[in-house]
Amino acid sequence: QVQLVESGGGLVQPGGSLRLSCAASGSTSNIHVMGWYRQDLGKRRELVATITRSGGRTNYADSVKGRFTISRDNVKNTMYLQMNLLKPEDTAVYFCNARDFSTHYWGQGTQVTVSS
Repeated sequence: QVQLVESGGGLVQPGGSLRLSCAASGSTSNIHVMGWYRQDLGKRRELVATITRSGGRTNYADSVKGRFTISRDNVKNTMYLQMNLLKPEDTAVYFCNARDFSTHYWGQGTQVTVSS
């Protein structure tokens, strides 16, 4: 079993920055890909960014490319999402995701609100 716990969400002003963290525990040795998804009220969940176990390959949604940076620390079993130049449309619940060979694991989510 894998458990994921997000943290770092909150209220920020447009143009501000926020850093999200996802701590993984349990049977994490077979996790190869991790990522961040987000979902606002009444909207479908969308992929934000993914990263491989080595950290050598990353993928970003076009809407966040150049503003967000995904990273991971395998020693700490923690994944991060550095969010810069935040916009109101970035407002959503952000979910941590981890994948092994057959299963997707999800955290409970952390709320990010970008507003003046």
